[in-house]
Amino acid sequence: MTRGPTLPAHRLPHLPTPLDAFNAAPDDEVGALLLHCLRSPRWSRRLADHRPYPDVESLLAAADEAAYDLSPADLSEALAGESLPELPEDTYSAAHTALTAAHAAYEAKFGHVFVIYLGDTPPGESLDRVLEGIRSRLTNDPEEERVIAAEELRRLASGRLLALLRGAGNGATSHKQPAPGK
Repeated sequence: MTRGPTLPAHRLPHLPTPLDAFNAAPDDEVGALLLHCLRSPRWSRRLADHRPYPDVESLLAAADEAAYDLSPADLSEALAGESLPELPEDTYSAAHTALTAAHAAYEAKFGHVFVIYLGDTPPGESLDRVLEGIRSRLTNDPEEERVIAAEELRRLASGRLLALLRGAGNGATSHKQPAPGK
């Protein structure tokens, strides 16, 4: 039995991905988006200037590298742009009081807001994780805490960047403060 001519392979059209959109977006738009991930203009400019990224892993690696290269002043600026994680709406008032007191002690000792990555924490455990984190980190000396806070900022930035590329908004943490200038 003879067969007829074979048809050429069917190719699906290339649909743009969130990374494609990120790579092609205007510099000012990308800069504003990146400031929502880490509130450091130097960090966001560095990531925006090195586009295009071939894949998400390359972007995340560049984000980490840029965060490790932040100067103390850049780190202070990024920390100043952060806010406390928001608690679930059904959190009882005593928990708010405990968190407010713990944060006041933390900020008095270290001079900046407490930052913690909550992306892998179940919502029902976020309050305990935040309180435990503040209390345990209050025992750190200022230099040790600055290193830990910088690492938490890197984790926050990576989580926020992934959420941004997934189109899910800021799902990495419960931080809701707008970027500077917004």
